[in-house]
Amino acid sequence: MCFLTVSTRPLLPPKDNIYPVLDQYLPPLREGDVIFITSKIIAIHQGRCIPMEKVKDKDELIKKEADVFIPREDVPGNYVVLTIKESTLIPTAGIDESNSNGYYILWPKNSSQVAKQICRYLQKKYKIKKLAVIITDSHTEPMRYGVIGVSIGFFGLEPLLDRRGQPDIFGRKLKITRSNIVDSLSVMAVLLMGEGAEQTPMVILRGANFIKFTDKHTYKKLIIPPQEDIYYPLLKRFYVHK
Repeated sequence: MCFLTVSTRPLLPPKDNIYPVLDQYLPPLREGDVIFITSKIIAIHQGRCIPMEKVKDKDELIKKEADVFIPREDVPGNYVVLTIKESTLIPTAGIDESNSNGYYILWPKNSSQVAKQICRYLQKKYKIKKLAVIITDSHTEPMRYGVIGVSIGFFGLEPLLDRRGQPDIFGRKLKITRSNIVDSLSVMAVLLMGEGAEQTPMVILRGANFIKFTDKHTYKKLIIPPQEDIYYPLLKRFYVHK
């Protein structure tokens, strides 16, 4: 398989239409392609941008956007409000100031639904059936420096590769192992997109023959209810502030 980067013009806050950008900059797509799109340009497409001068208290905006949060004063260094939004652990509810031209760019709404709309548009345009669209962002991992990619919405593929019941190299059957395909691939896509002035908001994955394509919404298959998560003893502090 291979990853192909797609450079584009800047999408401009407070609102800019993504579809002409898809038409102008995407190369011809093929059966079995997966398109990764950064959440920032989806948010700009939706007009999810607020002028910074109109926000009196950024922390209040963050708390409003977050599902649950730990306040800044409880975070080492007081650097961020730590939040969970749409089942993703992410600082500041995903609100972004980089490459924003004086706006706070919020997370997109209904990312999986937007992914479906874009997927259907591209399937029709290129007359293909097997196609998936993944909306990505970057976030930090506990106990690790640096950011990595994560999916925040997708359509067109099964997110998990179920290995339960398969034998390991010594014949022992796996009991709980499922490979998270959608986030694993998002890590590489976000790395290739970059975090600065690259103007590479899209990446195409081609030739990944282990992906199972589908016409159904599958995002919920990826999500663990908080109380069932093995990390809930650590995460439950978020819910104190709910």
